[in-house]
Amino acid sequence: MAVTEMRLAAYAICLEEDRVLLVRCPPVIGPALWTLPGGRVEHGEDPVDAVIREVAEETGCDGVVERLLGVDSRVIPSAERLNRGPDLHNVGVFYQVRLTGGSLRPEPGGATIGPAWVRVGDVAGEVRSSLVDIGLALAAQRPATGHVSPVEIAGLLRH
Repeated sequence: MAVTEMRLAAYAICLEEDRVLLVRCPPVIGPALWTLPGGRVEHGEDPVDAVIREVAEETGCDGVVERLLGVDSRVIPSAERLNRGPDLHNVGVFYQVRLTGGSLRPEPGGATIGPAWVRVGDVAGEVRSSLVDIGLALAAQRPATGHVSPVEIAGLLRH
Protein backbone atom coordinates (compact mmCIF):
# COMPACT_ATOMS: atom_id res chain seq x y z
CA MET A 1 0.00 0.00 0.00
CA ALA A 2 1.32 3.45 -0.95
CA VAL A 3 2.08 6.01 1.72
CA THR A 4 -0.58 8.70 1.78
CA GLU A 5 -1.46 11.75 3.80
CA MET A 6 -5.00 12.78 4.66
CA ARG A 7 -6.10 16.36 5.11
CA LEU A 8 -9.47 17.70 6.23
CA ALA A 9 -9.99 21.31 5.20
CA ALA A 10 -12.78 23.89 5.22
CA TYR A 11 -13.22 26.51 2.48
CA ALA A 12 -15.30 29.69 2.21
CA ILE A 13 -17.30 30.82 -0.79
CA CYS A 14 -17.90 34.53 -0.22
CA LEU A 15 -19.99 36.05 -3.01
CA GLU A 16 -21.06 39.67 -3.41
CA GLU A 17 -23.02 40.52 -6.55
CA ASP A 18 -20.85 39.16 -9.40
CA ARG A 19 -17.63 38.84 -7.36
CA VAL A 20 -15.98 36.09 -5.31
CA LEU A 21 -13.44 36.65 -2.55
CA LEU A 22 -10.15 34.92 -3.35
CA VAL A 23 -6.72 34.88 -1.75
CA ARG A 24 -3.45 34.65 -3.63
CA CYS A 25 -0.86 32.04 -2.73
CA PRO A 26 2.77 33.03 -3.24
CA PRO A 27 4.57 31.35 -6.12
CA VAL A 28 6.37 28.11 -5.24
CA ILE A 29 6.88 26.79 -8.76
CA GLY A 30 5.45 28.94 -11.53
CA PRO A 31 3.14 31.92 -11.02
CA ALA A 32 1.16 32.79 -7.89
CA LEU A 33 -2.31 31.28 -7.93
CA TRP A 34 -5.71 32.25 -6.59
CA THR A 35 -7.54 30.04 -4.13
CA LEU A 36 -10.42 30.21 -1.69
CA PRO A 37 -10.02 31.42 1.87
CA GLY A 38 -9.75 28.33 4.01
CA GLY A 39 -7.49 25.57 5.10
CA ARG A 40 -6.74 22.72 7.47
CA VAL A 41 -9.20 21.79 10.19
CA GLU A 42 -7.12 21.41 13.35
CA HIS A 43 -7.46 18.36 15.60
CA GLY A 44 -10.65 18.72 17.67
CA GLU A 45 -11.84 21.76 15.69
CA ASP A 46 -15.28 21.92 14.10
CA PRO A 47 -15.07 22.64 10.33
CA VAL A 48 -17.51 25.57 10.79
CA ASP A 49 -15.15 27.14 13.32
CA ALA A 50 -12.16 26.37 11.08
CA VAL A 51 -13.58 28.16 8.04
CA ILE A 52 -14.41 31.29 10.06
CA ARG A 53 -10.92 31.23 11.64
CA GLU A 54 -9.29 30.83 8.23
CA VAL A 55 -11.33 33.67 6.69
CA ALA A 56 -10.22 35.97 9.53
CA GLU A 57 -6.57 34.89 9.30
CA GLU A 58 -6.30 35.10 5.52
CA THR A 59 -8.46 38.15 4.79
CA GLY A 60 -8.78 40.25 7.95
CA CYS A 61 -12.57 39.93 7.79
CA ASP A 62 -15.12 38.43 10.13
CA GLY A 63 -17.73 36.12 8.68
CA VAL A 64 -20.66 33.89 9.41
CA VAL A 65 -21.49 30.55 7.81
CA GLU A 66 -24.82 30.73 5.98
CA ARG A 67 -24.96 27.17 4.70
CA LEU A 68 -23.06 24.05 3.86
CA LEU A 69 -22.51 23.84 0.09
CA GLY A 70 -20.87 20.43 -0.20
CA VAL A 71 -17.84 18.21 0.17
CA ASP A 72 -15.07 17.40 -2.29
CA SER A 73 -12.80 14.37 -1.87
CA ARG A 74 -9.82 13.87 -4.13
CA VAL A 75 -6.43 12.17 -4.14
CA ILE A 76 -3.56 14.31 -5.37
CA PRO A 77 -0.79 12.02 -6.63
CA SER A 78 2.73 12.62 -5.35
CA ALA A 79 3.92 13.54 -8.86
CA GLU A 80 1.43 16.44 -8.97
CA ARG A 81 2.28 17.83 -5.53
CA LEU A 82 4.60 20.83 -5.45
CA ASN A 83 6.62 19.34 -2.59
CA ARG A 84 6.53 15.83 -4.13
CA GLY A 85 5.36 14.48 -0.77
CA PRO A 86 3.27 11.30 -0.60
CA ASP A 87 -0.12 11.05 -2.28
CA LEU A 88 -2.53 13.42 -0.52
CA HIS A 89 -6.17 12.57 0.13
CA ASN A 90 -7.79 15.99 0.57
CA VAL A 91 -11.34 16.21 1.90
CA GLY A 92 -12.67 19.74 1.54
CA VAL A 93 -15.85 21.01 3.19
CA PHE A 94 -17.25 24.06 1.37
CA TYR A 95 -19.40 26.69 3.08
CA GLN A 96 -21.24 29.77 1.88
CA VAL A 97 -19.86 32.53 4.11
CA ARG A 98 -21.12 36.10 4.47
CA LEU A 99 -18.63 38.72 5.61
CA THR A 100 -19.82 40.73 8.61
CA GLY A 101 -16.95 43.10 9.35
CA GLY A 102 -13.26 43.86 9.17
CA SER A 103 -11.32 45.03 6.15
CA LEU A 104 -9.29 43.17 3.57
CA ARG A 105 -5.59 42.83 4.34
CA PRO A 106 -2.81 40.34 3.60
CA GLU A 107 -2.28 37.47 6.04
CA PRO A 108 0.52 38.51 8.42
CA GLY A 109 3.35 36.00 8.05
CA GLY A 110 0.95 33.49 6.56
CA ALA A 111 0.53 31.24 3.57
CA THR A 112 -1.39 33.78 1.48
CA ILE A 113 -0.23 37.15 0.17
CA GLY A 114 -3.40 39.04 -0.43
CA PRO A 115 -7.16 38.80 -0.66
CA ALA A 116 -9.17 40.42 -3.45
CA TRP A 117 -12.64 40.45 -4.93
CA VAL A 118 -12.52 38.92 -8.41
CA ARG A 119 -15.37 39.04 -10.91
CA VAL A 120 -16.74 35.51 -11.28
CA GLY A 121 -16.65 35.94 -15.07
CA ASP A 122 -12.90 36.67 -14.89
CA VAL A 123 -11.96 33.63 -12.78
CA ALA A 124 -11.51 31.27 -15.76
CA GLY A 125 -8.72 33.51 -17.10
CA GLU A 126 -6.71 33.35 -13.86
CA VAL A 127 -4.15 30.82 -12.62
CA ARG A 128 -6.08 29.20 -9.79
CA SER A 129 -6.55 26.22 -7.54
CA SER A 130 -9.13 23.65 -8.54
CA LEU A 131 -10.81 24.52 -5.21
CA VAL A 132 -12.06 27.76 -6.76
CA ASP A 133 -13.90 25.98 -9.58
CA ILE A 134 -15.31 23.35 -7.23
CA GLY A 135 -16.55 25.98 -4.79
CA LEU A 136 -18.14 28.11 -7.51
CA ALA A 137 -19.83 25.03 -9.01
CA LEU A 138 -21.23 24.06 -5.60
CA ALA A 139 -22.52 27.60 -5.03
CA ALA A 140 -24.14 27.76 -8.48
CA GLN A 141 -25.59 24.26 -8.62
CA ARG A 142 -26.38 23.61 -4.93
CA PRO A 143 -26.59 19.87 -5.66
CA ALA A 144 -28.78 17.82 -3.32
CA THR A 145 -25.89 15.38 -2.86
CA GLY A 146 -23.43 18.16 -1.98
CA HIS A 147 -21.11 16.84 -4.66
CA VAL A 148 -20.07 18.07 -8.11
CA SER A 149 -18.06 16.28 -10.78
CA PRO A 150 -14.27 16.47 -10.47
CA VAL A 151 -12.55 19.20 -12.45
CA GLU A 152 -9.71 18.40 -14.83
CA ILE A 153 -6.34 19.80 -13.78
CA ALA A 154 -4.95 21.48 -16.89
CA GLY A 155 -4.12 24.88 -18.32
CA LEU A 156 -4.60 27.58 -15.68
CA LEU A 157 -6.10 25.12 -13.17
CA ARG A 158 -3.79 23.65 -10.50
CA HIS A 159 -4.13 21.51 -7.38
